[in-house]
Amino acid sequence: MGRVGVLLLNLGGPDKLEDVGPFLYNLFSDPEIIRLPFRWMQKPLAWFIATRREKTSQENYKQIGGGSPLRRITEEQGEALKTQLDAMGKETNIYVGMRYWHPYTEEAIAQLAQDNIEKLVILPLYPQFSISTSGSSFRLLEKLWQENPKLQPLEYTVIPSWYKQPGYLQAMAELIIEQLNQFPNPDQAHIFFSAHGVPKSYVIEAGDPYQQEIEECTQLIMQTLHRPNAHTLAYQSRVGPVEWLQPYTEDALKELGEKGVKDLVVVPISFVSEHIETLQEIDIEYREIAEEAGIENFRRAAAPNTHPVFIKALADLVIESLEKPDLKLSQVTQMKKKVKMYPQERWEWGMTTSAEVWNGRIAMLGFIALIIEIITGRGLLHAIGLLQ
Repeated sequence: MGRVGVLLLNLGGPDKLEDVGPFLYNLFSDPEIIRLPFRWMQKPLAWFIATRREKTSQENYKQIGGGSPLRRITEEQGEALKTQLDAMGKETNIYVGMRYWHPYTEEAIAQLAQDNIEKLVILPLYPQFSISTSGSSFRLLEKLWQENPKLQPLEYTVIPSWYKQPGYLQAMAELIIEQLNQFPNPDQAHIFFSAHGVPKSYVIEAGDPYQQEIEECTQLIMQTLHRPNAHTLAYQSRVGPVEWLQPYTEDALKELGEKGVKDLVVVPISFVSEHIETLQEIDIEYREIAEEAGIENFRRAAAPNTHPVFIKALADLVIESLEKPDLKLSQVTQMKKKVKMYPQERWEWGMTTSAEVWNGRIAMLGFIALIIEIITGRGLLHAIGLLQ
């Protein structure tokens, strides 16, 4: 086997406050994030969201230090992975490809093509597959392969999901135990798994395996823990009137408070790096909801980041993928049915979700409502009150 490369895929995030507006514009310019009936609406919509939400989003990022740590952590993961693979006798080049911010996936592909990589392992940093996270990046890569003849000779394989990987499960268990041990009665603390949400239609209509993989992953982590703690799984970051996977994190926290739960460990099950949804949404917003509900001791398990057991798990995934038959992008990007995301029946909307997406929440719905008002004249703004 010739020169081996590993492409780590992630969403990306603004490095500094000045990047927030352009990042949001890139994010919502993607039709995989918001699907509209007319292509000409995409760019104006993205501009509208970025303009309306930039200051609010900047305030959120100020709360976590003025920018997203996602690029730094992902690059640290890449460096640690290379070191681990070298120690295992497999010399590799590591590349980081972000979907909506630097270093872009296109930049990573250009670099590895220049490096004359002969075999590539595509590894998304999403343990569970969703058409809105890993799937979005895979579809972009498939497009790049089709458009660039120079990529055709490059042999590659894809790892679509890896939530069952034993090392990953062990790393998650160790991170949870670290927090449980901070309580006087560790076995009495409630373990609360919070996963990013997706519209229910993605699962029901498109056959997205995300919910099934999240539920199975939760059970596998609990089995790995070998602890008697009660646990809950809920979904965060929903937006709009369309139904999302339930229970919702904020509702589940309130219910646990009503049941008298006092000690809680929150586990960000679908995230492997700290970012806005762990540092701001969970640590600040959900903590406040939990404390108001009567939960007195709120702790959060850290994301795996560069935990040694987690990095070893990633290295094992790479080695194993090189020993198996290649899995191509076309084999992992197909949906059972193309979901009609906009407009849906009964004037519902749905948008895909990813880490660091939801700073454009109300502005996006307001813009869509305005467009519908112009096109249909149905008086929708008054009916749903989005722009009051």
